[in-house]
Amino acid sequence: MYIKRILLIIGIVGVVVGGIFAYTVYDAIFSDNTAFNNERAHLYIPTGADFNDVTAELTPLLKDVDAFASVAQKKGYVSNVKPGHYIIKKGMSNNDIINTIRVKNAPVKVAFNNQERLEDMAGRIATQIEADSTSLINAMLDVNFLREHDFNKDTALTMYIPNSYEFFWNTSAEDFRARMLSEHKKFWNKTRLAKAEKLNLTPAEVYSLASIVQKETAKTDERPRVAGVYLNRLKKGIKLDADPTVIYAVKRTKNDWDMVIKRVLYKDLETDSPYNTYRNRGIPPGPIFMPDVTAIQAVLNPEKHNYYYFVADVENFGYHKFAKTLSQHNANSAAYRRWVNSKKIHR
Repeated sequence: MYIKRILLIIGIVGVVVGGIFAYTVYDAIFSDNTAFNNERAHLYIPTGADFNDVTAELTPLLKDVDAFASVAQKKGYVSNVKPGHYIIKKGMSNNDIINTIRVKNAPVKVAFNNQERLEDMAGRIATQIEADSTSLINAMLDVNFLREHDFNKDTALTMYIPNSYEFFWNTSAEDFRARMLSEHKKFWNKTRLAKAEKLNLTPAEVYSLASIVQKETAKTDERPRVAGVYLNRLKKGIKLDADPTVIYAVKRTKNDWDMVIKRVLYKDLETDSPYNTYRNRGIPPGPIFMPDVTAIQAVLNPEKHNYYYFVADVENFGYHKFAKTLSQHNANSAAYRRWVNSKKIHR
């Protein structure tokens, strides 16, 4: 009888201990282990990171780091770390967190537009994916890649069509470049290529002319008319005489990309640069800016008219006055110069 009582007590203790152990294990695996108040937190695991790196990144987000490490060990994650961007939701258990950072690499939105140079483009992208600006610019300017795909240093920017794209955060510079080449080919479909050919322009020339059009006017509804002016001048063999190309040429020649030029001076028109369309006929060797798709579409779908000149309209700011003759344009330009002088804009 005594022995039976002992065995019963031992059994009860075993059940209690086992229950406590099971509860502890269950609690460690399946209970909420998040310590942040927002609905979600973003975890970025760099390429080459180990479990210690992951733990360091997760520490501010967890209630119990040791419990997480224990469960990670049991689930075999410690030796199977994968880089990427992961979304940790409020209320997740250790089990949920580990399952997430094991297989649920979440894409990030990568957006870019209005970049003046590839260097600016690389810096912009480097803030959105893991690849740094140095690796990106090296990939973008790789001579063999450019030659293989019919680009050069001047036209390299034309490969990048501004938009918003989805990428995995840990995308390499080379993979980013490859995706952009694919998007470039998609953009230049048969319809757009046919329109460019009808204008006797290559896609790179369309992009470059669009960069001038956008620099001339921020008004999207005016861009087809401005594009029509430049296309009329090209057909007649007249120099484009585009002030934005002069500004770009001055900045490029002086290697001062932070320079602010609000007024083009006569001395600027003499800048010796292939980008200066006051000295050189035709479209510059490359874009002076990354144009919006609306500017590219404006060149491909220009307004048909007989205008050859335009100047800023001081009575309707943001827009321009267009002229068919030089005498009419000179009158419009004189009005503009009087306004500029009245505002004491000398540079």
